[in-house]
Amino acid sequence: MKQVAIVSGKGGTGKTSIIASLAALAQGKAVFADCDVDAPDLHLLLQPKILERREFYGIKRAFIDEEKCIQCGICQDACRFDAIRDFQVETSLCEGCGVCHLVCPEGAVEMRDVQAGEAYISQTRFGPMVHAELYPGEEASGMLVAMVREMARDLAAEKKLNLILIDASPGIGCPVIASLTGVDLALVVAEPTVTGEHDLLRLLDVAGHFGIRTTVCINKYDLNIKAAEQIEELCRSRGVEIIGRLPYHTSVIDAMVRAQTVVEIGGPVAEAIEEMWKDLEGYI
Repeated sequence: MKQVAIVSGKGGTGKTSIIASLAALAQGKAVFADCDVDAPDLHLLLQPKILERREFYGIKRAFIDEEKCIQCGICQDACRFDAIRDFQVETSLCEGCGVCHLVCPEGAVEMRDVQAGEAYISQTRFGPMVHAELYPGEEASGMLVAMVREMARDLAAEKKLNLILIDASPGIGCPVIASLTGVDLALVVAEPTVTGEHDLLRLLDVAGHFGIRTTVCINKYDLNIKAAEQIEELCRSRGVEIIGRLPYHTSVIDAMVRAQTVVEIGGPVAEAIEEMWKDLEGYI
C-alpha cells in the first residue's frame, strides 16, 4: 500500500483542487484522506455521502465534584490557565494539564474524556474517502489526523486498494507532521512568489528530516516566470524533481463554482494535471 501526501507551505496554493483532480484520475483505485482537520474542504469538491461516523476524544478536561469540593481554592491558585473560577472549571480554557487533580486534597477534581470532533467514512463519485472535523477551540489535531490515517489504511485494506491520497494541512505544524509521517511520497504544491519559495524550503527541510521522498508542483507558474525559475533552481540544488508546472487559468475557478474537479471541467490546467498524474504513477 502506497501513501502520497499533498502538502503546501500555506493555505490557498491550490492543494485541495489538485488532490481532488488526482482523486478523479485515480478512477476508484485509491482512498482519499482529508487530514486538514482544522479546516477541511475536500468534501466541497468530492461531495461525499457519509456512511459511518466515529467520535474523537482529544485531551482530558478537568471537572469538579461539587459534593466533594470544600472550596479551599488550592486548585484555583494552581491553575496557570485561569480555567477555574468560583470553584468551577471553564472547560473552554482548560488545557488538560491535570495540576488541579494532583493538588486537590479532597480528590474532588476528576479528569474526563471530552469529545473533540468526529471522523467519517464516506463514499464519493470517485471512491472511498475518510475525513474529519475538529470542533472549534479543541486541541490534539495531530491525534485526529493519526486517527484519519489509520481509518484510511484499514479502509484501503478492506477495499483491497493500494493507494491512499492524503490532503494535508498547510504549513509545517503538528497536523502536517502527523500527515507526513510514514508516507511514501510528499508532493509539495508551491506558488511562484518569494514567500512561496520560503514556504517550500521549510517543507523540504521537514520532509528531509523524516527521510521522505519529495517532489514539487509549481502552481500558476506563468504568473511569475522568474520566481518559478528560482524555485526550480532551489529544487535542483536539493535534488528534488519538479513533477508539475500548472498554468494560471480561470477553469479552476469555474470548477470550484460548479463543485467539480478541474479535470472534469477540462482546459490547460486539467491537461497539466493529467500529465503530472502520469509522472506521479511512476513514483508510486
